[in-house]
Amino acid sequence: MSGLRCGGGVRRSRAGWGDFYKAIEEGVRKGYEEGYLRKSMAKQPFSARVNTKDNTPAIIHTRIVPGDKLKITVAPKGGGSENMSRVTVLKPAQGRQGVIDLVVKTVEEAGSNPCPPLIIGVGIGGTIEQTALLAKRALLREIGKPNPDLEVAELESELLKRINASGVGPQGFGGSTTALAVHVETFPAHIASMPVAINIQCHSARHKEATL
Repeated sequence: MSGLRCGGGVRRSRAGWGDFYKAIEEGVRKGYEEGYLRKSMAKQPFSARVNTKDNTPAIIHTRIVPGDKLKITVAPKGGGSENMSRVTVLKPAQGRQGVIDLVVKTVEEAGSNPCPPLIIGVGIGGTIEQTALLAKRALLREIGKPNPDLEVAELESELLKRINASGVGPQGFGGSTTALAVHVETFPAHIASMPVAINIQCHSARHKEATL
């Protein structure tokens, strides 16, 4: 995939990489039309909200990494759980406890809306858009597999215990299993801020990967 080659004097417009995005859009279109999947994308979200009838446009994130292969991850996600997600910026002084309090409060306020038991992705650091992406990416990790950073893994464990002690329970009917896993991803942040995102996923955590 080429868009801008530094030092070579070759520059291509956004339209120059159109085939890559067009191919993904066509795949989504075919999947939802031919697979009879629910079409949930609405145009002009603040007014008419007319259904696009093929679930496009797709939300596409790309990462350029070394190698000669293309890895594609598809993660369909329901609006009910996404609606309960949150992004904010805490004061650095709030630290670890501030993150715990925010995540637990978000889950408790969500109650039965996201259809627990949940998988919860938490992003800490970066900028407002980076932390949201970290939280979404955290949901792609194998359920219950801890972060390789021991400090982060300990935070995940404590969050899971606190959330399951909330009493929300499956479908909000009470119990000790409000969440199946909490996955945290971090990124360095500006000294004046600590962005935090919580992306809530219901127990139906669908995603599929393929490498070309």
